[in-house]
Amino acid sequence: MASVTLRRVTKRFEKVLAVSDLDLDVADRDFLVLLGPSGCGKSTVLRMIAGLESPSAGDIQIDGVRVNDVHPKQRDVAMVFQSYALYPAKTVRQNI
Repeated sequence: MASVTLRRVTKRFEKVLAVSDLDLDVADRDFLVLLGPSGCGKSTVLRMIAGLESPSAGDIQIDGVRVNDVHPKQRDVAMVFQSYALYPAKTVRQNI
């Protein structure tokens, strides 16, 4: 487990502002739910934490270490997509 901190994180896709100036602190062992309507930026935030997207501005820290430029496989973060990206013939562990 690890703490996750986002400081003034913004993500733009050309003219579309997906995430705007987000501050977030998740302590080690905390449980967090991101809830909101489709298109509000939930998946974009998770993708930035996992390293699958880069923030346009701001800092992402895992256990106090800035990871903006750290490759996804070096972050020790896993993400299971809601649908379409899962392999039905595999177990949950194998999909991760």
